[in-house]
Amino acid sequence: MIDQSIVDNGAALNAYPDSIGGRLGDIVKLLSNPEMRGAFSSFYILPSVYNTDLDRGFSVIDYNLNELLASPQDLANIKMLGIDLKLDFILNHASVLSPQFQDLLKNGEHSLYKDFFINWNEFWTECGTMTDGGYIQPDEQYIKNMFFRKPSLPILMVRMPDGLEVPYWNTFYQEIQYPKLDEQDVMSAADVQYLTAQKITALVNDAIESGRKPGEIQYGQFKKYKDTVTNLLENRRRYLGQMDLNVSSPLVWEFYEKTLQTLAGYGATIVRLDAFAYASKIPGEKNFLNVPETWDILKRIRTLADQYGIQLLPEIHASYGEGIYAVLADEGYMSYDFFLPGLLIDALESGDGSHLARWANELKDKKNRVVNMLGCHDGIPMLDLKGLLSDERIEALIDILKQRGGYVKNLHGKKNMYYQVNCTYFSALGESEAKLLLARAVQLFMPGKPQIWYLDLFAGKNDHDAAARAGAGGHKEINRTNLTGEQALRLMESTIVKSQLEMLKFRNTFPAFGFSAESTFQSNADGSLAIEWRNSGCVARLDAGLADCSFSMEGLDESGRCVFNMQG
Repeated sequence: MIDQSIVDNGAALNAYPDSIGGRLGDIVKLLSNPEMRGAFSSFYILPSVYNTDLDRGFSVIDYNLNELLASPQDLANIKMLGIDLKLDFILNHASVLSPQFQDLLKNGEHSLYKDFFINWNEFWTECGTMTDGGYIQPDEQYIKNMFFRKPSLPILMVRMPDGLEVPYWNTFYQEIQYPKLDEQDVMSAADVQYLTAQKITALVNDAIESGRKPGEIQYGQFKKYKDTVTNLLENRRRYLGQMDLNVSSPLVWEFYEKTLQTLAGYGATIVRLDAFAYASKIPGEKNFLNVPETWDILKRIRTLADQYGIQLLPEIHASYGEGIYAVLADEGYMSYDFFLPGLLIDALESGDGSHLARWANELKDKKNRVVNMLGCHDGIPMLDLKGLLSDERIEALIDILKQRGGYVKNLHGKKNMYYQVNCTYFSALGESEAKLLLARAVQLFMPGKPQIWYLDLFAGKNDHDAAARAGAGGHKEINRTNLTGEQALRLMESTIVKSQLEMLKFRNTFPAFGFSAESTFQSNADGSLAIEWRNSGCVARLDAGLADCSFSMEGLDESGRCVFNMQG
């Protein structure tokens, strides 16, 4: 068994395969640029690198490479640059377009994959009451502690080949679509003349476009054709969404192993487990990080990953007060430092670094291994800060980010159930280059493996137009602006990008840093921070002033000679 807690702690670039230039090969070319060489030791490529349909890659059809965005040669070229790969494995769900779910739609009860997904009614047998809608409403005693990502039951009603509607568990996104009819469809199904079919087609298509379901359409003088046309529509029903996998199915575990083998074949040394905490489902439990079942699942995944030399990075958002981050550390896993982004903004806005230093010292004292970040493909976490900062202080942070153009994400729309704020980190800092440069310096001196969102590197601003174009649920696009290769090269000439790259090269190559290095973190009453790292006879120091965003960064080699110095 490999030691899951040991991983290269050098900086990682984080991007979609099309974030810069339009294809993964364009990012590889940029990483080959002399200005970039040595800045990163890892590259976390988001899952649109696979064959996916929704959620910018997090709804996976299969784990084959997206041929429009990436090639095996691109992955080989990354390895040739001395950069290792971090890739995603979405543990809880798969796209409705996955071959497994499509087989279920085609073959129903005769499908090999009928238990690959979670039949809601079979799951809740003897735990609730059958409704007129064809699904079981669980009794309150079983559902009262359950955590849902949406206000209604997590069900997608799936039409089987025999016309039976069967509910399947669907934690995340779902959409049912009805393709438009044409006159020939109706003529054939209802045995009517062309002009009659034309009127029925226009009536039905207008109703569907306005959002009505097939059974809700009023047919007027053509009502005798309602059942026939409704059946035609339902038989042509199409789905979008992400269906939860049944971890009790041996076929799911075969799928898990095959997926890890595929990712290892791509060269992945770190695999991020997305949504793993939702995988365990038990009547009466939270169905989010069930204990001990979630840890049992994770151990089985770890055994599979060990076969392929893959280190796991479980991804979970939970408040500091719940202590989940500590449990992950105790189980021997790296985890995400979702606390740093908010703590750092709080420190820069208040001039008080005490909470930040307290967190850094906890990581150091407990020897927790984390991946830290400023921005990412998601939002700036707020839920996670509960227990580290007061609710009043968190609300003040949210207000600041909203004033700077951020979009608030609340769970179920409930006040004080805040989850994250969608905002670029540069805009979150008031688009102050001095603050961004200091934030990057502090991040690189915090414990952990630094992960760098590509748009942060280029000081990207909130893209409200992109969020508007994405429509409902498109708030995350505010921080996902794609850059052309020319834009990236031009921005690399700016002081803010050059300075960050200089810091990253120092952080990535200087021996003073490391998970086994000694470090000290001190916050002073005057709003200054003093951080020092020592390893292999080398010393790295950062002295920072939160009030005026000044800092001094230096590196001393084994002889005490200053080999790196930066002032900001």
